[in-house]
Amino acid sequence: MHEFERDAWEQRWRARGTATAPPPNPYLTAAADDLTPGTALDAGCGAGSEALHLAGAGWQVTAVDLAAEALALAAQNAAGHPAADRVEWIRADLASWEPAARFDLVTTHYAHPAMPHAEFYDRLATWVAPGGTLLIVGHLAEPPGQGHHHHPAAASTTAAAVTARLDEAEWAVTTAAEPVRSVTGGGRSMELHDVVVRAVKRR
Repeated sequence: MHEFERDAWEQRWRARGTATAPPPNPYLTAAADDLTPGTALDAGCGAGSEALHLAGAGWQVTAVDLAAEALALAAQNAAGHPAADRVEWIRADLASWEPAARFDLVTTHYAHPAMPHAEFYDRLATWVAPGGTLLIVGHLAEPPGQGHHHHPAAASTTAAAVTARLDEAEWAVTTAAEPVRSVTGGGRSMELHDVVVRAVKRR
């Protein structure tokens, strides 16, 4: 898991330079449209696209990332944003960080923690307030014999693997999907095979 530790992430973000942040994740924007704004945690916020989108929609956002380089790019992207003051940026390791309060929305997008994904998602789930929403977007684990993407096993999962961690007595799962979408970047188009799980914590 060393490739997902702090130094490796600093190097990856440094290599990106000052590139403009991508648009916010479409699964996040769709989910946010359905929810009443409250408090939100963006776990592994990267360049801040999702955090700033939520802030613009009226959420009070805590955005956490391991890499100072990522947060520097997020600050650049937040400059001049009309809702930038609604985001608190925190540099922390989500494997050990603990929030001071629970959130109405906890979301993560393709986070690659230096810990097993299942345990990471367990941690995120404990930070959701009663009646709040958990939204996990990840890379789909590659079926044996197929080569549709190149994400390492440690950075991939399945919808079934995520939902299996959510106790039915405590959670109502509203989305457990493995959609495919096309994205364009760097002059080329590619397909992303995603995992999207959305669940509401019962009161």
